[in-house]
Amino acid sequence: MSAPEPLVPAVGIDFGTTNSVVARTAGDGAVHLAEFAAPDQTGPDQTGAVFRSALCFWQEDAVRGGLAHEAGPWAIAEFLGFPQGSRFIQSFKSVAASTSFEHAQIFTKRLRFEDLGSTFLEHLTAHAGEALKDLPERIVVGRPVRYVGARPDPALAAARYAAMFAGLGREIHYVYEPLGAAYSFASRLTDPATLLVADFGGGTSDFSIVRVEAPDAPRRCVPLASAGVGIAGDRFDFRIMDQLVLPLLGKGGTYRSFDKVLEIPPGHFADFSDWSRLALMRNKRTLDQLAKLRHAATDPAAIDRMIAVVEHELGYGLYEAIGAVKRALSSQTHAAFAFEGEGLSVTADVSRADFERWIAPDLAELDRGVDRVLARAGLAAEQIDHVFVTGGSSLIPAVRQLFERRFGESRIASGDELTSIAHGLALIGSAPDLSEWTVAEGEEA
Repeated sequence: MSAPEPLVPAVGIDFGTTNSVVARTAGDGAVHLAEFAAPDQTGPDQTGAVFRSALCFWQEDAVRGGLAHEAGPWAIAEFLGFPQGSRFIQSFKSVAASTSFEHAQIFTKRLRFEDLGSTFLEHLTAHAGEALKDLPERIVVGRPVRYVGARPDPALAAARYAAMFAGLGREIHYVYEPLGAAYSFASRLTDPATLLVADFGGGTSDFSIVRVEAPDAPRRCVPLASAGVGIAGDRFDFRIMDQLVLPLLGKGGTYRSFDKVLEIPPGHFADFSDWSRLALMRNKRTLDQLAKLRHAATDPAAIDRMIAVVEHELGYGLYEAIGAVKRALSSQTHAAFAFEGEGLSVTADVSRADFERWIAPDLAELDRGVDRVLARAGLAAEQIDHVFVTGGSSLIPAVRQLFERRFGESRIASGDELTSIAHGLALIGSAPDLSEWTVAEGEEA
């Protein structure tokens, strides 16, 4: 019996809203995750496969163009070392399909999405070291089934992604992110099965159904259907922000206009719902608007606190505190929220029941997303053999319970929540039927 042909080497890139991961296959089919050493630290205990999807910019005369930058944990370290003199951007993937986003004003420069993306990728590549040197011809990049936003433009996102990844100098193949996770999970199975994958990222929640054949089948996996919802972990974070922080910043308050007392327009708080926009509020126009609002507000101290959040770059710390509470509530029934920053102090006790009530509308939308993917595959819940839930928000008990109620606890599996997509994308890149998994530019399920 002849030996199997060597697999085609490939790289899989999971460019996530919150975190990014890179995986690479060799000719033997083994998958290796790129490891990133923590800033200013060395040694095996200080490395990891997860690279934070964040950027930090600061002005530096010695740098060409006068604008220095870093990404990932190095961006966080730079920001924490000099928050007042830097611009920190996180979750910028969420504006990929937004027609209203034209550029980010970073000091004196205007940076488009593709500028942010290529800068991020430049640092990701550099910090990945050998994992992204001598790139193979096959590069597979994950993309959401549905992009974030009320009216996302997938064709615009495709053009921006193409410009972002052009610097790699290879043809880029795009695959729905949950299909990457499905392919990864299928590599563990020994029997034929119908698999539903639910991938909960930072900006989107995506669902895919795959038919998995026996290990010796000519075609091991067959994608059946995909669907997506433009909400996920970032929305859950905002629910906490909306309940615990925004009322202290004036939301629900009033202002005087001539002889009338009116509610402060909700538009003043819209940017707090999205990290990619909150990080860009520190500009003269926004601060001038807030100064006018403070003058007219019936509670000017609340607007002072909002101005403090913007002026002192408190967004990162606020959302880190929110994330800590959200993670704590995955294993505890109560958690303490505490934030202390210049001009703003917040403490509160949060119960899991409160949190689940706040995110109830989002859970209902996730449930409808599962309905859609089942309908597109022409399957009923009882025809699904395994449900693989992945992504950080899959650890939230209410999210997991949504699937347990539908499919039964015995069919639910999890693990490798942050790395399964990149792992599967690399495997798909090595597969002979790569074209069967790719999605056309501008297509949306």
